[in-house]
Amino acid sequence: MILKVVVGIPAFNEEKNIAKIIVKLQKVADSIIVCNDGSTDLTKEICEKMGVEVINHPKNLGYGAGIRSIFLKASDMDSDVLVTFDADGQHRIEDVASVIEPITKNNADIVIGSRFLKDENSENVPKYRKIGIKAITSITDSVTNLKLTDSQSGFRAYTKKVLKEIIPSDKGMGVSTEILIKASQKKFKVQEVPIKILYEGETSTHHPVSHGASVIFSTMKYASIEHPLKFYGIPGIIFLAIGLFFIVWTLQSFSETRQIITNISLIGIGSVILGTMLSMSAIMLYSLVSVVRERNNQ
Repeated sequence: MILKVVVGIPAFNEEKNIAKIIVKLQKVADSIIVCNDGSTDLTKEICEKMGVEVINHPKNLGYGAGIRSIFLKASDMDSDVLVTFDADGQHRIEDVASVIEPITKNNADIVIGSRFLKDENSENVPKYRKIGIKAITSITDSVTNLKLTDSQSGFRAYTKKVLKEIIPSDKGMGVSTEILIKASQKKFKVQEVPIKILYEGETSTHHPVSHGASVIFSTMKYASIEHPLKFYGIPGIIFLAIGLFFIVWTLQSFSETRQIITNISLIGIGSVILGTMLSMSAIMLYSLVSVVRERNNQ
């Protein structure tokens, strides 16, 4: 069976790279979608002249917003496979076939091009980025129960089913984690394949600190929604235990000396209050999420 392969490129001020990337991708894709995310350079004009599908955001909305627009457009185009491809020149065109292959063999619903499956493929990745990506991937794995090496790779392939069932909402860099969390919830098969990355100078337009913060906050947000009992309940029980320990300590000290140790008693009371609030939040959010899921399944 021949699959209709669409490549989606989120782009913000990429006039230096976008033309040569499109020319190369036209050899391996049936259609190309470029989401011009409010660029102020010639990105829009270049893409329109090259005859690709162009989505224009009136202003810069963020990487996640670009991915969302590409998902919706690819679904409207009845794509069999959507490959998301960065516009900064870091990805190799020849790796597109490798990323698509597990889907053509019905082995995966989502395929991630990983920079870290083979050590030699990550030699060009700056050390600070490697450390940050691995740390974020570890957090993502703990939330999704996936065994990934590169959760932040923008080089991915998605099946038609994924496009219909997952609509990204995060506007920032946290969208990569959001998609994986939702995929895990829906039991989609996620697989990684090795890719090589091309770092020629500082090609990435995303600041590593803001990128990392965005992903961590996004992960925390979706973890609190998907696993409220773990996210709020476990810390709540821990704070309750700490609070009770300090309260018992305070009472024992008072019975012996008839004096209240202010610092210890305040720690105890504060921990009990915080633990109670977290525990109640866990129960309430779990109940709310359960009701919403039941309604969605009806």
